[in-house]
Amino acid sequence: MAISSFYLSSMARVLEQVILSAFFITSLALTVKSIFGMHVPSPLFPSSRSWQDAVAAKVAADNAKIPEEWLLDREVIDAAKSRSAIAGDFIESLLDNQTYQITSMDVPDLLQAIGEKRLKAVEVVTAFCKRAAFAHQLSNLLLEIGFDIALRRAQELDDYFEKHGKLIGPLHGIPLTLKDQFHIKGLETSMAFVGWIGTFEGKTGTGKERVLESQLIKELHALGAVPIGKTTLVQSIWAPETNNNILGYAWNPYNQRLSTGGSSGGEGAMQALRGSAFGIGTDIGGSVSMPASFQGVFSLKPSAGRLSFKDVANTGRGQEIMPTVAGIMAHSVATLQLVFRSLISTEPWLNDPYCLPIPWRSEKEYDSGREKLPAFGFMPNDGLVSPHPPIARALNIVQKALEESGYQLLDWNPPSNNESIEIHGPIARGDGCPDVYDAIRASGEPIVPEIAHLFPSGKLKPPIPLPEYEQVVLHMKDFRARWNEYWASSAKRTTSALPVQAVISPVTPYAAVLPGKFYHSPYTSVLNVLDYTGIVLPITFAQKEIDTVDPNFEPLTEKDKMNMDSYDAEVYHGAPAAIQLIGRRLDEERLLSMAELVVKAVEKYKAKHGEMA
Repeated sequence: MAISSFYLSSMARVLEQVILSAFFITSLALTVKSIFGMHVPSPLFPSSRSWQDAVAAKVAADNAKIPEEWLLDREVIDAAKSRSAIAGDFIESLLDNQTYQITSMDVPDLLQAIGEKRLKAVEVVTAFCKRAAFAHQLSNLLLEIGFDIALRRAQELDDYFEKHGKLIGPLHGIPLTLKDQFHIKGLETSMAFVGWIGTFEGKTGTGKERVLESQLIKELHALGAVPIGKTTLVQSIWAPETNNNILGYAWNPYNQRLSTGGSSGGEGAMQALRGSAFGIGTDIGGSVSMPASFQGVFSLKPSAGRLSFKDVANTGRGQEIMPTVAGIMAHSVATLQLVFRSLISTEPWLNDPYCLPIPWRSEKEYDSGREKLPAFGFMPNDGLVSPHPPIARALNIVQKALEESGYQLLDWNPPSNNESIEIHGPIARGDGCPDVYDAIRASGEPIVPEIAHLFPSGKLKPPIPLPEYEQVVLHMKDFRARWNEYWASSAKRTTSALPVQAVISPVTPYAAVLPGKFYHSPYTSVLNVLDYTGIVLPITFAQKEIDTVDPNFEPLTEKDKMNMDSYDAEVYHGAPAAIQLIGRRLDEERLLSMAELVVKAVEKYKAKHGEMA
């Protein structure tokens, strides 16, 4: 006889409480023994409990939250592992018609259907929870599963609509997933550290466990959005690939020989598999932009201060010179704009002192009725590392599309990314990452290979001296000033006599990346150094027949040669190829409207010349 979803969810919550209690008992026992030297009877999970046991218990508790009727057969999971791609046709073949129809809709269409009572919030949330459950079983993406909490909230939203005749907010009933740094009531936050399982950021008895909520979550709740789970990330956040000791390495759903990217790789993969309607990640060096580009989804990395980061788990939390920001992943520019504008409408600066009091500024959006066609900067490479052939072709498509639509493109040669490399690392990790080291040591779990370089021979690096750190900050200030001057000077080269409105560049050199072969991140990390805005636009997919290395290729640098030598057209076949639009600091409204222009120009170009032009 089938076990009910309610029974499974109840049992999952009981199991979670047992695990939490066990961690608390263990911690208390060890504390008493340490302070008083007393003999303490062995707790439920003795101190000899391994980190592997902790992981096994957590994974079992999480997976118990998946209703029985959503469990995939072993044959399906094995078949998925043998395939190159599981995004698109494969996962869609597993869905019933209603789930497929709902999860194929973008956010504006879902909102219209809910508002017109063609769909209920419960139907929408159920469909995405089911698809997210499938995505998780195929790819190990969810560090936290909150389907039961989400469905209760969806019913509350339906009841509110029925009673009041209006939607609770502009994101009413829209399911989302978030990187496992955001605190949600009823769920824990491990941030991929085994030692944080059953704790609040590695501590017990704080009273915040499963209670405290990040400010962004409160805002999403007020807007009517429904979180359904939290996605995997790299141990520490400090790598462009996603790997941890809880869920393992995250593989790209479009090409399972390649990486999801990082550190928000789990969220990128969840969006590729459309397990939620949109996603939230975090970014301090491209951690939203890179996974979005590798998985063929749209993303927005705003400047610091536009979206709240209050009460979000993080590493390097005392570093505020170049802060981590929350970013959005979605399936269209329209959804990026809707989510960003909705969050801004909550006036986050009233509750987060680090948010700037800047409401949505409609006057900054491009208006074709009163403005000339904008000009764009075009940077096909940064003079250090050339993009792989699929990315070069994506850039070429965008260049030709904009030129055919009448836009002016200027060659873009700003201050060198070599300088941003000298700035980013020392500011982001100049302390030697002691918080990461302590979080890893708390459980005895190993350091994953992707961050081993941070801890030579497994040891902490000493922090850089404060005077040296201050010199790096001064370098950053000078670098920002020269970039700003270069941008302003572009007005001398445009036919409109106005500066370029956005810059087109690679997101990375890669259409996704082979594990261990990520060599160059400044295309995105420079945006964090500058505090600029970035939008990722998916353009095409790698094609082995046409995306080959030019036999006359001349490397720009030794790193460029190493990077291009790592490219294999056969291996990369089918991987998404994206570009990024760069906007000036705090210029999100303008950049979103520029992104719409680029998307329309590319669509028009493809309609005329074909998808692979």
